Amino acid sequence: RPAEEAPLNLNAMNSISSLACPWSLTFSYGRALQASALKAWGGKDDNLAAASKAFHERAAANGQAAQGKYLGGAGGAAAGQSLYQKDYKY
Repeated sequence: RPAEEAPLNLNAMNSISSLACPWSLTFSYGRALQASALKAWGGKDDNLAAASKAFHERAAANGQAAQGKYLGGAGGAAAGQSLYQKDYKY
């Protein structure tokens, strides 16, 4: 699933006004948060600024989604790419 899908789904849940929870509805999608930054970095020091920018965009998107205020589109094309890896081991 693309990194962009995680905050969109969280945003949808937090946008339901009739859902009154006594707790914050957030998530921990490490790969969704990190994938765009790792792709932008590519192991090269010259790409640190781009990687930092990508990470901050994903973090901001996730923060907005936790408040039900995310409109989508953060992270550019990399955020829309699948995170699926065949035989990935956690």
